[in-house]
Order: sequence, then structure tokens, then C-alpha cells
Amino acid sequence: MTLMTKSTLLAKARLAFLATLASATLAGCDSDMSDLQQFVAETKLKHQGRVDPLPPFAEYETVTYTETGLRDPFKPNQNASAQTTVVAASSGGPRPSQNRRREILESFPLDSLKMVGILKQRTSSWALVQDKDGTIHRVQPGNYAGQNHGKITSISENEVALVELIPDGISGWIQRQAQLKLDTGEN
Repeated sequence: MTLMTKSTLLAKARLAFLATLASATLAGCDSDMSDLQQFVAETKLKHQGRVDPLPPFAEYETVTYTETGLRDPFKPNQNASAQTTVVAASSGGPRPSQNRRREILESFPLDSLKMVGILKQRTSSWALVQDKDGTIHRVQPGNYAGQNHGKITSISENEVALVELIPDGISGWIQRQAQLKLDTGEN
């Protein structure tokens, strides 16, 4: 036999093997599926779905703006911003200083700061305040802490007293008392 005929015979044998394998595979698919068809039919009978109808929608009611002499409610009020500026400039309540340099503890919310101790040297006292990053800062009356312009007014053995300035919503400020209590570790 020549080389050409051996390769042809080998190719024909492979083809016959693949044909036998394919027919055996397809023969397995031709099994009885009556039990599956019966299960599907029973399931369809048991679970009959029902879609509720959509609820009725309320009719959209248009409203015509008939007040021709009044201000258009959809345009900004030019006079109101001018009045607010005048009120802000004329109100003489407490205000945060815009020229003051902000201190490091003013970047933390007051509830994230903890008083962890006190230092005394002759007549001076400093409170030790820990921020949420774990850094301990030394503060005394006159320093600032918290994000609401909290000025430290006094230091005692158990707390640091502050006065915060809170916006009142009408271009003014309200003073509020706050404290940092000594953290004894009993939480």
C-alpha cells in the first residue's frame, strides 16, 4: 500500500467512528418524554397566574396663574436677595471671624473628639484632646475645636467647655454650649 492509500483509509475510519458516535448520541435523545410532558401540563394547571388590572389614574388638573400683578413664583426674587444682604449686614449678633486662621481641631466633628487628660503647670492648664485619627492635641481656653466654630471657654478636671456658633437659618448665628467630657474608657 502506498502512503496515500493509508491516509485515505485512516480518514475513512475516523469518519466511520464519528458517524457511529453521533448516531449513538442521538439514539439516547429519542427516549420516552411522556413523564416530562405530563409534569409540565400539571404544573401549568396548578399555577395559573393572574395580573391585576391597573388602578385608575387621577385626571391631571391644570392650574392657571391668574395673579397678574404678583411676582412670578417660578422666577427668582431679585428683591429678596438684596433684603437678605441688608439684614445680614445690619444684624448685630455673634458671628464667626472670617479673618481668623482655622485650627487643626476645627476639621473634626465635635462628637469625634475626646478629652483624654489634663496638664497643669503652675497657673496654666491644658486639656489633652484626641481626634478620631488617634492624635493627641494640647488645647487651652481660646483655642477652637469642632466644625461649628467651637471656642474653648474653660477647662476643668473632667471636661472642656466650648461655645459653638450655629447658623440660625436667617443669616444670623446662635451660640450653643457644648462640652468634651473626660474619656474614662468605661463605655
